Amino acid sequence: MIVQGPCAEAPSLSRELLGSLKQLALAAGRTVEICTCMGLREFVARVRTARAPRTEFMLLAPGTLAHQSQLHPEAGLNDALDALHMPYIEVQDGDASMEAGGASHHGPLATVVINGDVPSSYRIALGIALKQLSA
Repeated sequence: MIVQGPCAEAPSLSRELLGSLKQLALAAGRTVEICTCMGLREFVARVRTARAPRTEFMLLAPGTLAHQSQLHPEAGLNDALDALHMPYIEVQDGDASMEAGGASHHGPLATVVINGDVPSSYRIALGIALKQLSA
């Protein structure tokens, strides 16, 4: 599952990129579900409602919500991340992290940051996730 927040610039998942990600997953015998969230509450709710076995791995791309999660820890993102029962990878197009002061005990398996190249960030993150799932 890919959960993405709003991006400051253009939408991060174009049709072409989405098709490419779905093909990568399909080649590995997996499927990809995309959830686009426009606000922090919706993003936190998506993270909280992810359940195994339907969701085996998450790619979390908070976009502009990373900064909001640091300003509003009461929104519960760190608690939601701590409660996850599956691994996740954070995908960033910048230097903002979702963790407020490193308070999360259940950190990401990896954080992929490629400034200005969101498609590569997603492809690398999905490649890591698929490799972990096949291990």
